[in-house]
Amino acid sequence: MEPPESSAAERTILRWDTTASEDAREKMIFSGDRLEIDRYLDAVDELQKSMSSATLSDSSSSGSGASSSTLQIAMARLEDEFRNILLSHTSPIEAELLLTESTQSELSSQEFEMNEEIAESSSFDRQFEHQESNTSTTSSCYKSTTSIREVDLISCDAVYDLRCIAERMIAAGYLRECIQVYASVRKSAVDASLKKLNVEKLSIGDIQRLEWETLETKIRRWIRAAKICVRVLFASERRLCEQIFEGLGNSADDSCFMETIKGPAIQLFNFAEAISISRRSPEKLFKILDLHDALSDLLPDIEAVFESKSSESIRVQAGEILSRLAEAARGILSEFENAVLREPSKIPVPGGTIHPLTRYVMNYISLISDYKQTLIELIVSKPSTGPRYSSDPNVPDMDFSEYEGQASTLALHLIWIIVILQFNLDGKSKHYKDASLAHFFMMNNVHYIVQKIKGSPELREMIGDDYLKRLTGKFRFSATNYQRATWVRVLYCLRDEGLHVSGSFSSGVSKSALRERFKAFNAMFDEVHRTQAMWLIPDTQLREELRISISELLIPAYRSFLGRFRSHIESGRHPENYIKYSVEDLENAVLDFFEGFPVSQHSRRRSE
Repeated sequence: MEPPESSAAERTILRWDTTASEDAREKMIFSGDRLEIDRYLDAVDELQKSMSSATLSDSSSSGSGASSSTLQIAMARLEDEFRNILLSHTSPIEAELLLTESTQSELSSQEFEMNEEIAESSSFDRQFEHQESNTSTTSSCYKSTTSIREVDLISCDAVYDLRCIAERMIAAGYLRECIQVYASVRKSAVDASLKKLNVEKLSIGDIQRLEWETLETKIRRWIRAAKICVRVLFASERRLCEQIFEGLGNSADDSCFMETIKGPAIQLFNFAEAISISRRSPEKLFKILDLHDALSDLLPDIEAVFESKSSESIRVQAGEILSRLAEAARGILSEFENAVLREPSKIPVPGGTIHPLTRYVMNYISLISDYKQTLIELIVSKPSTGPRYSSDPNVPDMDFSEYEGQASTLALHLIWIIVILQFNLDGKSKHYKDASLAHFFMMNNVHYIVQKIKGSPELREMIGDDYLKRLTGKFRFSATNYQRATWVRVLYCLRDEGLHVSGSFSSGVSKSALRERFKAFNAMFDEVHRTQAMWLIPDTQLREELRISISELLIPAYRSFLGRFRSHIESGRHPENYIKYSVEDLENAVLDFFEGFPVSQHSRRRSE
C-alpha cells in the first residue's frame, strides 16, 4: 500500500491531468495561485522521491507502474506549463533594449550613410536610431562585459518558474523534451528579432546572385544587425539559458543555447561568408573592409558569447570568414593594380584634359587612405615590380629599397599604383598626334595626381614628401616640354636673324623677309590660338599660371620685335596685312587658352 503522502501527491497530479479533466485543459497551473503552483511542484517532488525509494526497496511492480504512469502525466503537464510560460513571456526583443551607449556610438562613427538608411528603415529601425532620454529604468537589465550588453528577455518571476520546471523534468530524465520545447519557442523569438533587424533568410547562392548595388545596402544593414545580434540578442539568450539550466547537469545550458541560436547564428554569418567568397572586383574593396572591421571588432564578443565547446563551430566560422575577408581585400588590391596597368582605352581624351582613369584611380587610393589602419595590418608584402620580377616589359620598373624603413608596405603599394598609372598615361599620351598636346595631357594628369595627394592629409602622409617632390618634378617637366613644343617655333619667328641686309644702301632690313616673318608668326599664333583654346585645364589655378607663363614668354618678345620693326612695315603698303596683332590683342588672345571651347565663343563672351 502506498504511503498517504504519495497518494496525496498522485491525486494532486491527476487533478491536473489534461486527458481526464476539462477544467485542467482550460486552466494553467502557473497562471494561477502561487500556493497551487507550490502544491503541484511539491507533489512532483514527493512522487519522484517515493519512486526513488521504491526502486531501492522491494516494492510491488503494480505500485511502481502506477507511479511511473503518474510521473509521465506530471511531465506532460510540466512540459505544457513550460511551453506556456515561455510563449506568454516571449516576444521579439524591444527596440529600446537594443539601444546601448556602445552600439549607438559605433553607429554614429561608422555608419556614415545612415541618413539614407533611416529614410527606408522600419519603425523598429527608427526607434533604434534615437537615444532614449531616460535610461535609468533599463540600466539594471545590463551586465557590462566589454561591449556586451545583456538584457532581461523574460521577467525574473517567470525565469524562476521555468527553472523550477526544468529541474524536475531533467531529474525525471526529460532533458531532451525540455530543451526541445525551450529551443522551439525561443528560436522563434530570435528569428522574429532578426527579421526586425532586416537579417534575411538568404542562402550563400542567393546572396552571390544579387547585384552589388543591392548588396552595398545590405552590408550596411548587416553590420548594424551583427553588432546587435552578438552583443545584445545572442548574449542575452545565453544568459537566459544559464539562468534556467545552469547546474542542472549534462551542460544543459550550453545545449539549450546552441539549439536556440545555431540556426540564427548561421543565418547571420552566412551573409558575411558569401561576401568573403564572392567574385572580386575593385568596387567591392571598401565594403569588404567595412565588413572586415566590423567582424574584427566583434570577434572578442563572439568568442565570449560562444565560448563553450558545443558552440566552437560558430567561433571557427567567424574566424574563417575574417581570414577570407582579409584575403579578399589583399586580392582586390592586387587586381586593382593590374587593372590600372592594363586599362586598355586608346582613344585620346579631347583637349588633353584629365583622363577618367586618373580621376578614378586617385579617388580610389584616397579612399584607401581612409582605411589605412586596417590595410596596414592586412597588406604585408611589397609590390612585385618591373622586368626584374617579371618577363613582361610592359610593366614599369621601380626600386623600393630607398623607401624601406620610411614607408609602410601599404604606402609602397600606393606609390606603385601611382607609378603604374603614370606608366599607363604615358602610353595613352602617345596616341596624340600633336607632341605639344601629349605633353599638355601629361602635365594636366600629373598635376591632378599631385593635387589629390596634397588634398588628403592621410594620403600625403603615406606617400611622403620625397615621392611627392618627384611627382611635382614630373609635372614641371611636362609643363616645360609643352611650352617648348608649342612656343619655341612661334618665338622663332620673332628672331632678328635673316632680316638684316648687309652692303646695301637701304635701311639694312629686308622688308620682304620681315613681311614673311610677320605672316609666319600670324599663321602660327592663329593656329595655336585656335587649337589650344579648345584644350582644357580644369584646375583654375593651373590654367591661370600657365597663361601667365606663356605671356611672360610671348608678350615681351613680341613687344620688342614689334617695336624694332613696326616702322618698316607701316612705311609700306597694306601694313594691316602683316601686323595683325597689337600687344594688347595678344594679351587678350592668351586669355582664351585652355577653356575647352572654340575661339568664336570667346569672342562673343568678350563682346557681351
